[in-house]
Amino acid sequence: MTESPLAGGSRTVIDPNHLTADAIRGAADDAVDQAIAAAAAAGVQVREVSGGRELDAVHHLFNLIWQPGPAGAPMTGELLRALAKSGNYIGGAFDGDELVGACVGFFGAPADEAMHSHIAGVSNAARGRSVGFALKLHQRAWSLRRGVSAISWTFDPLIRRNAYFNLVKLAARPAEYLANFYGGVHDGINDGDDTDRLLVRWQLVGEPVRAACAGEFASADAAACRAAGAAVVLDKSPKGTPVAGTADSSTLLVAVPPDIERLRLTGPGEAKDWRAALREALGTLMEQGARVTGFDRSGWYVLRRDESSAAERPRAPHHPVTDEEKR
Repeated sequence: MTESPLAGGSRTVIDPNHLTADAIRGAADDAVDQAIAAAAAAGVQVREVSGGRELDAVHHLFNLIWQPGPAGAPMTGELLRALAKSGNYIGGAFDGDELVGACVGFFGAPADEAMHSHIAGVSNAARGRSVGFALKLHQRAWSLRRGVSAISWTFDPLIRRNAYFNLVKLAARPAEYLANFYGGVHDGINDGDDTDRLLVRWQLVGEPVRAACAGEFASADAAACRAAGAAVVLDKSPKGTPVAGTADSSTLLVAVPPDIERLRLTGPGEAKDWRAALREALGTLMEQGARVTGFDRSGWYVLRRDESSAAERPRAPHHPVTDEEKR
């Protein structure tokens, strides 16, 4: 179960194009039900964290997940206390008394009615139970209760499972490609790689997100897109290396490798090639106005652009790659 203080109130039909503060809060009623169901399915209790010992547990969990170097933790205990005291979001997923997942977000500019979700993680012991899904649904309900209509966050676009989670299971949509956004981060996950990120925006009110939070996932079908004439801007060679293609269509496909985290260990040169190739392909296309509309779990971003742009037939973004690892 999730925390009971979220529950209550009457349901309201919402027009996402004409939102008022009352309408946003009214949309929280269904969001609360969905959050409770997701937590029950994951076998956890999800609730707001504000006490000192529990904040220390969040700090400890993040350190276990990210394994930071001497430069510092991803979230210090002092910062967690400051965020909690000033009314920002810190949610925890508990399996009994054990904290197995946590998520931290802070409010954006007042006029934006938005929150930025900075960090979320789940312990290895709780992987595969959809604890992260339960955390995000709790954050959505909590935010709607406070008049927030959108949440943004960043993720590494090379990590296939994260792309599927964010774009399919949550129905968030990419807003911007950010090259090396965090600079050099020295931890067990990012060390030695540029920190390119996709900034996504999660519109909390509206049918696509409501359906996704109810478990009605709308995954893209890259094979069907290809059969209908989509252009492959970035593909995988038989050896698994990135290969630049063509951008000669209004529907575009961009590939990612099966497991970039493993590839960073087994083939660091090839992993760097993928980073550069994806930045050139996905980053350039988004900068030119193409919209990411979905993700196929087999490893494809699907993008669309209007027909006038497609008619110009721009050359595909290109990054020279070889089948040999660059070391």
